[in-house]
Amino acid sequence: MPASASSAPPPPTHSRREDLIGRLSSSSTEAKLKALRDLKNQIIGNRTKKLCFLKLGAVPSVTSILSSSSATAAAAAAAVCSGNDVELNDSLIIQSAAAIGSFACGFDDGVKAVLDAGAFPLLLRLISYPNDKVVGAAARSLKFIYQSKLAPRYDFLQGNNMEFIQSLLNSENENVTGLGASIITHSCWTSMEQKALSDAGIIKKLTCMLGGSVTQKDASLESVATILKGNPEVISKFIDPENGGALGTVTELTKDKNSRTRLLACICLIVIRNSAPSCLQDLRIKTKLILILLELLDDDQVGDEAPFALSSLIAEKEDLQVLAFEANVIDKLVNHLRKGPLLSRRLEGILIALANMCSRLERCRDRLLSLEAMKFVTDALSQDSGEVRAAACVCLKNVSRSVKNLSAGLFMNESFVVPLVQLLFDDLTFVQVSALDAISNIVVDFLAHKTMFMKCGGLKQLVQLSKSMDATIRVKAVCALRNLTFLVSDKCKEEILSELTHLTLRSLICDPEACVQEQALALVCNLVDGPLDSIQHVFAEDALLLRAVGQQLQSASKAEVLIQGMYVFTNVASGNEVHKEAVMQELFPPLANECESIMSKFLHSDDSRLRTAAVWALVNLTFPSSSGAFGRVMKLRNAGIVSQLKNMVNDPCLDVKLRARTVLGQSVTSGYGST
Repeated sequence: MPASASSAPPPPTHSRREDLIGRLSSSSTEAKLKALRDLKNQIIGNRTKKLCFLKLGAVPSVTSILSSSSATAAAAAAAVCSGNDVELNDSLIIQSAAAIGSFACGFDDGVKAVLDAGAFPLLLRLISYPNDKVVGAAARSLKFIYQSKLAPRYDFLQGNNMEFIQSLLNSENENVTGLGASIITHSCWTSMEQKALSDAGIIKKLTCMLGGSVTQKDASLESVATILKGNPEVISKFIDPENGGALGTVTELTKDKNSRTRLLACICLIVIRNSAPSCLQDLRIKTKLILILLELLDDDQVGDEAPFALSSLIAEKEDLQVLAFEANVIDKLVNHLRKGPLLSRRLEGILIALANMCSRLERCRDRLLSLEAMKFVTDALSQDSGEVRAAACVCLKNVSRSVKNLSAGLFMNESFVVPLVQLLFDDLTFVQVSALDAISNIVVDFLAHKTMFMKCGGLKQLVQLSKSMDATIRVKAVCALRNLTFLVSDKCKEEILSELTHLTLRSLICDPEACVQEQALALVCNLVDGPLDSIQHVFAEDALLLRAVGQQLQSASKAEVLIQGMYVFTNVASGNEVHKEAVMQELFPPLANECESIMSKFLHSDDSRLRTAAVWALVNLTFPSSSGAFGRVMKLRNAGIVSQLKNMVNDPCLDVKLRARTVLGQSVTSGYGST
């Protein structure tokens, strides 16, 4: 009995994709058109398929079709061709341009492939094509490219480029005006460019577009915000009544039925408020912005971006944080965290918004803690998204700014410490930086629970990061070590120094970066703060650290470095006679008699902080109960320091004035009169 017939199995997916790529090279125009449509339909909104076709070389093939069909169109314009041939060729251009746009849409790998294949100039030339559908397809694809950071930057100040932008914005084709707005949003970086665009009347044109379609409103709002950002001069022109009530139009759009338009209108007003606070003082508008952004948190379309806009509104602005607190922003943000798993972008935004709410106000920190929301923050420290991990660190850093909660030892427990230490090993530098910032706050802990941090491997990794080639990582690691040594027992100090080593600490004191030097000296200052045993740390290994501090005071130029170095000597000078004399040797080297001493230079400094640090050292050096006080006072007199102090008893800085008088008083007590 014959076997029943069966249909052939479908070819493997990879073979079908290769077949589609092959059809793009067909000699038949109709076959190419069908292949382009099939390709476009497969990749729209599908990053995985886009990547597959990129690997198969689809973009160069499509660009080749665009190039050849554009050349055919140019040749046809100079000859007499049948209408059918022109229409078919235009269809090829439209479909190839659309396919290129699909590759570029929201996909940086696609944008790179499009740029590498040379499609960008081809699309740009099509903006002046006689067929409006071709122009629209090219403009739409260029808009997708300009939504990526990889897009080429447009120079508004060169040649006739400004006129080209004006021609785009004056077009009746909505895709073309949108392209013009996208180019501005992507490429306007400097205040000079902002002013040039404003002077050319671009803002007025964009303001007119605010009355157009949803697409035009949104593109215009983004461009206006870009031109206004950080430029009070351009903002003052924008809000001028002669500009056709532009500010009122933007404010009205915060009520628009489209949620994205409302968000962009809010962002535009926030840019004005942040760049020129005096231009937007109305309390009702500020409150309204907060309430609208809270409402937009629930929106499916823009809910991911709303918390970032809220953050930019309240960041570093205590008055707005108070308004937001009164509007129950913290409670509402925490409620979103309670609702369950959130997409990474939205979770990152909410954590950043909470971080900004807690950056200044103790009541905000108390409220967040009372809602038991920190468990969401600690969970986020282990999220897959690096941006979320970093945002959680920022939130923890700001919440732990509270002296009250640090004093209670609230953050020095395993739920916070263990995941933070793990982030010190993170592959992403920006996550490590954020973790270091949070750790720097947490290890201040006033209850001396710091051994837990050390046992978790935190100390060892901080020391490793202090040797990083990345200066930012290095300075933040040293800052964390500095705070770790704050108010700890001498046993803890020995453990820290044993791990760090004197040699490494010396290299950090002499680091090429001044900010690292400053933090390293502050670390040493904490090490020698306390009883005599603590001061001995800088005398180990033939006074390696003490000499390094002295060398920095002789050679450094940055005031912050000199201030920290002087406070190291101030602490050392609080010790015994050996300690005080060692400081005198560094401040007044025997072979430097011919030169002005560094102490004299510091007392003459324009920086009151450095003068204060210098006078404090003198207070400890001249303490009258010390057996060698008289000899040191005589050295100070011979170096001209005592007479210099007499001129400082009326110093404009109260701290300097009081300490100068103290030193002079102690000098008299030590046996040196005022004569």
